[in-house]
Amino acid sequence: MIQVKICGITEGEDALCAAENGAAAVGFIFYTPSSRYVQPAKARMIIDRLPRELVKVGVFVNETAAEVKRIYDYCGLDMIQLHGDESPEYCRQFPKDRLLKALDLKSDDDLRRAAAYEAAAILVDSRRAGLYGGTGKTADWDLARRVMQPLILSGGLNDKNVADALQKVHPSAVDVNSGVEGEPGRKDHTKIAGIMRLINKTAAAFTASVIFTRREII
Repeated sequence: MIQVKICGITEGEDALCAAENGAAAVGFIFYTPSSRYVQPAKARMIIDRLPRELVKVGVFVNETAAEVKRIYDYCGLDMIQLHGDESPEYCRQFPKDRLLKALDLKSDDDLRRAAAYEAAAILVDSRRAGLYGGTGKTADWDLARRVMQPLILSGGLNDKNVADALQKVHPSAVDVNSGVEGEPGRKDHTKIAGIMRLINKTAAAFTASVIFTRREII
């Protein structure tokens, strides 16, 4: 079964809707220029209301490692998604099984660069006009399906193209953001329910790596 992450959560009701419709994870964006930015204090309040089994992912862009770790612990996150220009060396400061690295693939050189990252998965997204993600534009599916690590496909996925994406790329998971929104940061619950039904129907027979997992807190 394909796992699904609903990203860009700013409201608790949207996260609960994602959980009720079978999403494996939700994402909180801690990058202030983003229209979907959420303050850590608000994210923490939302997370406290969510089902334990729902994986909570923090999304960071070119942040200091110390600040990533602080927010990770403060909010009670399960996984870290690095969505900027972070180097493989920078990424090694975090446990591999807790880390997702986002990349925009444009060439074979980018595929070779992806192989240098030690992460639970590579998330392939699309950057446009200086934006690191959430552009509503599709990624390069031909390059994405050639990624050797476990793959999360993102970038402009919606109810019109997600079935085609799954059949062509066969990712282990998908990350949906703008495709289930009424406006940036506010999810449309009907769209969430619809895309989840479509993904489950399309990928019912798929086998895939499990990427989104809770961390053990001792």
